[in-house]
Amino acid sequence: MSDTCCSTENLQTGPKKDTCCSSKEETKAAPASACCSSNQENRIPVKVEKKSTCCSNEPTGTTEKFSYRISGMDCPSCALTIEKGLSGMYEVEAVKVHYNSAKLDVTMKDSSAIDRMEKEVGKLGFSIEPLPKNKKAKTYVIEGMDCGSCAKSIENHLNTISKVQNVSVNFSTGKMKIEHENSVEEIISEVSKIGFKASLEEKNKENTVTAKKENSYIITSGVLILLGFVGSYGDVTPLLTTIMYAAAMVMSGFKPVKSAFYALKSRSLDMNVLMSAAAIGAALIGEWLEGATVVWLFSLGTYLQNRSIEKTRNSIRSLMDLAPSEAWVKQGTQVVKKPVEEIGINDILVVKPGEKIPLDGEVLQGESSVNQAPITGESIPVDKLIGDLVYAGTINESGSLEIKVTKLVEDTTIAKIIHLVEEAQEQKAPTQAFVDRFAEIYTPIVFILALAVMILPPLVGFGTLDEWLYKGLELLVIACPCALVISTPVAIVSAIGNAAKNGILIKGGTFLEKAGSLDAIAFDKTGTLTEGKPKVTSVKTYKIPERELLSIALTLEEYSSHPIAKTIVEYATNLKISSKQGEMFKSIVGKGVQATINKEVFYAGNKRLFEELNISLKRYEYELQNLQSDGKTVVIIGTSKEILGVIAVADTIRPTTVKALKGLKQVGVNQIVMLTGDNNGTAERIATEANVSRYFAELLPEDKVEAIKQLQKEGYTVAMVGDGINDAPALATSDLGIAMGGAGTDTAMETADIVLMADNLEKLPHTVKLSRKALTIIKQNIWFSLIIKLIALVLIFPGWLTLWMAVLSDTGAALLVILNALRLLRVK
Repeated sequence: MSDTCCSTENLQTGPKKDTCCSSKEETKAAPASACCSSNQENRIPVKVEKKSTCCSNEPTGTTEKFSYRISGMDCPSCALTIEKGLSGMYEVEAVKVHYNSAKLDVTMKDSSAIDRMEKEVGKLGFSIEPLPKNKKAKTYVIEGMDCGSCAKSIENHLNTISKVQNVSVNFSTGKMKIEHENSVEEIISEVSKIGFKASLEEKNKENTVTAKKENSYIITSGVLILLGFVGSYGDVTPLLTTIMYAAAMVMSGFKPVKSAFYALKSRSLDMNVLMSAAAIGAALIGEWLEGATVVWLFSLGTYLQNRSIEKTRNSIRSLMDLAPSEAWVKQGTQVVKKPVEEIGINDILVVKPGEKIPLDGEVLQGESSVNQAPITGESIPVDKLIGDLVYAGTINESGSLEIKVTKLVEDTTIAKIIHLVEEAQEQKAPTQAFVDRFAEIYTPIVFILALAVMILPPLVGFGTLDEWLYKGLELLVIACPCALVISTPVAIVSAIGNAAKNGILIKGGTFLEKAGSLDAIAFDKTGTLTEGKPKVTSVKTYKIPERELLSIALTLEEYSSHPIAKTIVEYATNLKISSKQGEMFKSIVGKGVQATINKEVFYAGNKRLFEELNISLKRYEYELQNLQSDGKTVVIIGTSKEILGVIAVADTIRPTTVKALKGLKQVGVNQIVMLTGDNNGTAERIATEANVSRYFAELLPEDKVEAIKQLQKEGYTVAMVGDGINDAPALATSDLGIAMGGAGTDTAMETADIVLMADNLEKLPHTVKLSRKALTIIKQNIWFSLIIKLIALVLIFPGWLTLWMAVLSDTGAALLVILNALRLLRVK
């Protein structure tokens, strides 16, 4: 009998595998492998491997990862405090707090301890809300819970329902995340059975209860400080003013002091510790007004910082609201409204004019203009015909569309953008990593210096204890590096958010910084600077009218699969030219095609074909050479006796290319380079039209890598712009890889460092401009933070700095740094 559990009355007389111990004494007698009873004389050692025991204090051996949204962090040291606090828990195997995206990832050895982990975060002074494990989870608001056991009761009840896959109820937030197959009404009904009220959370609804509560505490404590200050000049007794100050300190200081206690337990020196020490110290030396003002200013600053930082985080979260939560689905002859989570591949959606497209798909019926700005940043709507791809979150502007779903809700382009942007925000830029390391050293040094200032001068008889204690408390406040450590991440999050809303996907602060330092950009020609598909540029006729020549060309080429043949067919068709009756079609490999029209053989091909037919090209030689030297491909049309005309075909430059390259030069990128495998004539023509600085022609893929290396040897910081597939080696070699047309290719989104979601270059100047602006603001923030600290330090020792001024300099500097960074959200 396996997996038995022994009690004090069930004494084992022999070894049994997979036993469970209930007595607490087992760890003393047989820590690894014994089954225990309360009678030590009857203990019989049982050799059981640790992985198969089920003692109550042992984790099961299986780990599980949980993700949460954290509220209340106003600088990266808060994230460090949470990490240190949770690392001390035995059941936590790994923990990572991403300050920029306010996200906590924790891996638990024992998932039954998840409630204790959540309470630990609450003790540190932060709000925690579980994120759904996948996109199918719905969020409900639960009313009537008055303790954690209520949440557990709801979970236990709903877990008995077969159509519920996963449920998590959070008492602290009053919310339930649940994956279920049955209807919303059924879930609400089941919750009501056990005495609670559930309602589906509105998509854009914000929970502002906590913010209002904090706001009321700050206002009340501020009023108490003002009354105490005014009363001290009137008839109010000193005892009453002291009580007012003390009450204000308790109201504003309860949360930071509680957080400081748990931070110290986890060996973390965060700003709550420093501020709490300063406030308590001020009270001990009788400076009640100073202490109350310190706590109030700190609470006010923290509240304002949180509100400001949420604006940067919401710049990304607003992307989540782009795609609608429900869609009209065609089922036989009926159209039914369904949640997007319940829609599968190949389902047919009906999208009316003015509605948002719910999922990525392919147009089956209808024609319309679609506003793709939310995805690609393009300002002009794009015409969509049958067979074209459309993206979730884009807006159908005119005609009604029937769309075949090609991607599930969790795999759509907008879902991938959100995922990649959140990952980007969680990565530290080099500047941020350096500032964080600096702060880790700076804070304890100033903390020790503050203690030395408090103790040493009075010991040697230099000044009074109260005087130096006060100076030490000022040093403690100045030791808080909040403004410094927040200077970089808020700017990066703001810039990445701005870029994402404009159709530019920057995959991290590292790449943002690199984009800001670029002085050379290399472009692949085909498909990047040019359209990537040939077009007819000119038609020369010698014997017959132009329309007659094109009709013959159309007849010759319409059955060919060659790209140039397709170009000629498309050109003639667009001019509404009809083909002739042809027969005996024949492809001449490497030279051209032939067909019989009206009992006469006609040819379309290159010079070699007509030279072999012994037709003289002497009178057309000059014109043919001019066309070829301009990088154009020449198709000659004729019979076995004479040349009838010439059609010139070439890859044309994109309409946005010239404007984009001009914009790059305006923002300071002067070295614009073109890389191409085409001949020198074609390269020179495109280079002239695009106005690039220099070009490299006749390159193989490995030659493009050497061209990038050459530019780097010349001292340039080089970005490579390509499609993310064919140019992979060059993209990898460059300092920064930029792919365009990311909305259409998953590969581009995965391989490049920066992705332009639209299939043109018009967003590239904005990318560089935004990155340079971000670097400027980061430098401004760092220098401003350091100078404020230095000024405050200098003012301490002459006695010109008061404690409340020290707090104001710290929280005020942090707030100004955030507001400065928020300017990046408004860069056009």
